[in-house]
Amino acid sequence: MTFNDRVVIVSASAGAGHDGASRELARRLRERGLAADCLDLADLFPWRLGRLLQGTYHGMLSRLPWFYGFLFSIGARFGGAAPSTRALLRPIRRRALAVLPPDTRAVVSTYPVVSQVFGPLRRDGRLAVPVITYLTDFAVNPIWVSPGVDLHCAAHRTTRSEARRLGAGGVRVVGRMVGPDFRPGSEAEKRRARERFGLPAQGRLALLVAGSWGVGEVARTAAEIARTGVATPVVVCGRNGALCRRLTRRPGVHVFGWVDDMPALLRAADVLVENAGGLTALEAMASGLPVATYRPIPGHGRANAATMDRAAVTTWVRRRRDLGPVLLELTDGVRGRRQRAIGLGLFESDPTAEIAAVVRGRVPAAVRPPIRTTRWTSRAGAVAVVATAALLAWHGSASLRAVAAGRAPRDDRPAAVLGWVTPRPAGDRCGPVRPTAPRW
Repeated sequence: MTFNDRVVIVSASAGAGHDGASRELARRLRERGLAADCLDLADLFPWRLGRLLQGTYHGMLSRLPWFYGFLFSIGARFGGAAPSTRALLRPIRRRALAVLPPDTRAVVSTYPVVSQVFGPLRRDGRLAVPVITYLTDFAVNPIWVSPGVDLHCAAHRTTRSEARRLGAGGVRVVGRMVGPDFRPGSEAEKRRARERFGLPAQGRLALLVAGSWGVGEVARTAAEIARTGVATPVVVCGRNGALCRRLTRRPGVHVFGWVDDMPALLRAADVLVENAGGLTALEAMASGLPVATYRPIPGHGRANAATMDRAAVTTWVRRRRDLGPVLLELTDGVRGRRQRAIGLGLFESDPTAEIAAVVRGRVPAAVRPPIRTTRWTSRAGAVAVVATAALLAWHGSASLRAVAAGRAPRDDRPAAVLGWVTPRPAGDRCGPVRPTAPRW
C-alpha cells in the first residue's frame, strides 16, 4: 500500500489509555491509506523534563490524590487555566514544529496538553495543516480546548455540549475506537475464558480495573464487592506489583497483574467496575459488558463518572449500600440490557472516517480568540503554581532520599525525583507493543 498523506498523532504516556487510543487510531488510519506516526509529548521537552512531569503526575495520583483533585478542580473552575498552560508551553512550540515530518498533512492530539501546544501554532499561522483533538475523555476539562484546533472529536452529545460550552469550535460526535478483538462473546467463549484464567465456572464475576498504574481505592473496592455476595471480584492491578501482592493474600479475590489478553478476560466477566472512565471502560462496552463506576479517583475520574453517568453509558455508584443492588441490576436487570445497547452504539461509526476527511479535504481552522482571564483567575493560577512548586520541592527531596537509600531505581534518577515511573516498553508506540511487566 502506498501512503500519500501523513498524520502525526501526539499523545502522552500518562497511563496506558491515551497511548492505546493513539495506537488504534494509527492502525485504522493506515488501513485507510494514510501514513501515521505517533509521538510522545514528553519527548518534546528538553533535559528529560517530560519524564519528570510524568513522574509528578504518577506520584500525585498514587500518593497525594487529594492534591491532584484540588489542582484539577482549579483548572476546571477558573478560566485562566488553559491560557496559563499555553503560556507555560510556549518554549517548546519550536521543538514541536521541528519534529513534524515535511509530508505531514494533519496533527491529531489525544492528550489535552498537546492541544495547547499545537492549537496556538495553527491559530498563529505557523502550522499550515489541520489540528484535530480526539477527546479520549467523556468529560471535557478546559485544558482540552485550545484556539486554533480545527476539529474536536467527541464521544457523546453530552461531551459535545461540554466542549462547546468551553468555547471549542468544530465539535462533532464520532464513534469510539478499541482494538478489533474487543467484541461480545458467546456463552461457549465465556466458559473457555474462565477456564483459561482459572476463574469459577459458575456465578457472577465483577472485573475490577484501575488503569495500568493500579491507582485508587482498589483493595477497599474489592472487599466491598465481595461483601455484597452478588459477584466475585476479579482484580487487574496493572503494573502495580505491590497492590497485586497485597491482594493475592486475600481469600475470595482473584488477582492478576498485567494481562496481555484483556479481550478474553472481559468475555469471562459479567460486569466491569472501574474508577477513572478510561480505555478499559470503552473496551468493556465494546465487549457487551455493563460498566459501573465506583469510588472514582479525584480529578478526571470524578468528572468522567458524572458525564458518563449522564450519558447512560455507565452507572455511578455513589453509596456503598447501593453497590450490591446496582451490580445485580447490571448483570441481570433491565438497566444492564439498556446500558449494553447504549455502549455498543458508541462503536457503530469509525472516527477515522471523519479524521481522514479533514486530512484530505483541508478543512479550514475554526480559530477562536483566547479566553480572557480576570485578575481573580490569574491570582488563582498563581496560587496553584506556588502550591505545586512547594509540593514538587517536598516530594522531590523525599524521592531523592529514597534513591540515596536504595529504595528507588537508580537507572532513571530524573524521573525518580518526582515519583517512581514504570519504564515505557520499547518499540513502536503505534505498533503491537508487548508490556514488559510479568503476569502474576
